[in-house]
Amino acid sequence: MLGSINMDLVTSVARRPAPGETVLGTAFATVPGGKGANQAIAARRAGARVEFLGAVGDDVFAEQLRSTLVASGVGVDRLRTIPGPSGIAAITVDDGGENSIIVVGGANARLTELDRRDLEVIAAADILLCQLEIPIATVAAAARHARDNATVVVLNPSPVAELPARLWADVEVAVVNSGEAEQLGAVVDSVPHVVTTRGGAGATYRGPDGRHCSYPSPRVRVVDTTGAGDSFTGALVAAWGRGPETALPYACAAGASATTVLGASASIPTAAAIEELLRTPPPKTSRNH
Repeated sequence: MLGSINMDLVTSVARRPAPGETVLGTAFATVPGGKGANQAIAARRAGARVEFLGAVGDDVFAEQLRSTLVASGVGVDRLRTIPGPSGIAAITVDDGGENSIIVVGGANARLTELDRRDLEVIAAADILLCQLEIPIATVAAAARHARDNATVVVLNPSPVAELPARLWADVEVAVVNSGEAEQLGAVVDSVPHVVTTRGGAGATYRGPDGRHCSYPSPRVRVVDTTGAGDSFTGALVAAWGRGPETALPYACAAGASATTVLGASASIPTAAAIEELLRTPPPKTSRNH
């Protein structure tokens, strides 16, 4: 896993403010997060062995960020400390569970080089999962090394950015939400496997043979959608070796489970929770006679 690690500053509000408007919040919490760290923890909790390649600063958040990964069983030998602030994300969550997020890169933005030991970890892995909250050049270098060593490259291209063609050529699996899919358009057509998340509607899959499949999401009571996509992606990677037909329902259940708890890292489900949700029958629908 190569990616970002942030401290999430989460504010709960009845409704999110309009531009120029001030509203009163109902709660505030600091929650370790970042797309890279969240997906690393999600993959670990979903059953994968995970090594995290990333960076924290030397500020007050750094030790808590590191210890959160350790407590989750994620390897941190390649988590480096860079002078300056750690990454943060300012998150506002309304009563409907929808969120707005502002990310400040901090140490993540200064993760500009991979050393020999980083490359050794990538070469030895079955899968390299990356996002775009660290410098794109670093992601591209990691993907190229992974491809050269038969490591499957999974890319969650979020936040959406223009990427070099060489990077797309090294990606075997792309995981996008419906908004990202619309923004990227035909640029992902060259990727053999494309997974598109659709919130409560589940996810779709397009394979290298052009086959399209849809997978529903279990119905749950939504509390907070923050981190649901990361839980989905981590679980997808953990189950990918069992094939898309198994990995997609597993990931949909993980994403749904994550929406039932406030906060990104706190909501990430375990393998047991995912399996339990998969076994839960869908609620019966009423019919008019």
